[in-house]
Amino acid sequence: MPAYPALVRLLMLITGGSYPVIAVLVSVAFAAGTALLFYKLTNLVLPSGSALFAVVLFCFAPLSPILQVAYAESMHTFFLTLALYLLLKRDYWLMLPVIAIMALTRPSGLAFALALLLHVIHRWVTRARDPYPPREVVASIVAGLFSAFMGVAWLLIAAAVTGSLTAYTDTEFAWRRSYGAGEDLVPFSAWFEGAAFWVTQPAGHFMVGAGVAVLVGIIALLFSPLGKKVGVDLRYWVVSYLVYLLAVFFPQSSTFRLFVPMFPLLGALAVPKSWVYRLALVLLCVAGQIGWIHIAWWVDGYDWTPP
Repeated sequence: MPAYPALVRLLMLITGGSYPVIAVLVSVAFAAGTALLFYKLTNLVLPSGSALFAVVLFCFAPLSPILQVAYAESMHTFFLTLALYLLLKRDYWLMLPVIAIMALTRPSGLAFALALLLHVIHRWVTRARDPYPPREVVASIVAGLFSAFMGVAWLLIAAAVTGSLTAYTDTEFAWRRSYGAGEDLVPFSAWFEGAAFWVTQPAGHFMVGAGVAVLVGIIALLFSPLGKKVGVDLRYWVVSYLVYLLAVFFPQSSTFRLFVPMFPLLGALAVPKSWVYRLALVLLCVAGQIGWIHIAWWVDGYDWTPP
């Protein structure tokens, strides 16, 4: 996706700085901005104390090291958080440029379109107690259609430049060959192919088990009383993104990083006020950082494990 490297390149040209310096500064700046925005977002549905602790969990989360490196994750979390904030504020027209940048930073436009579809359906069903005036109906539907378009915009750009309609998907799927996976997109099949590959590898059973445990944990939290505290729209996003991942993503060492956009659920974990619980949760997050770095940030001579 072009947004992050284009921004870094532009700042390199303006400042004369080197890639390692500029890229990391951009990532850290977007991570800091996300922390501030995440507080404002979470404070729309939770008390300020819980919202602040949700930010603590975001900053200490097992995958938080990815927000400091030369990668697009922190830029995407910033624009995703801003898009969700505008969604909760129902500023649909202001969402359009945010969605455009977000979808060109990390693949997320189709997932956000699904979240907007669920949002529109929910608002229509509940319009008797929560007015849904025609201008908001139009604006929200336009935002959803625009997000769907942005979800395939880079694919269309790649097709126009290369002359091949499948240029983007061919590139995305090419690296799967070493995993014995097919190169054609068959929705929801990649997870079964990935499981078949990983169970034959050293520590593969652990990786599969850990991935399944995370998925089950996310789903359980979504439908728990704590999950309901964050409101329907944030849960709609998490459900939509999870469906998108299950439909198109081939699980490998990047699987845990791909869970990062579901960070709004941290608000649910931030609801309990016990200091013992909160301290234990932060310590578990730090332990999770160590574990994730151990399994992802090294080369074992056989399989390059991108984080």
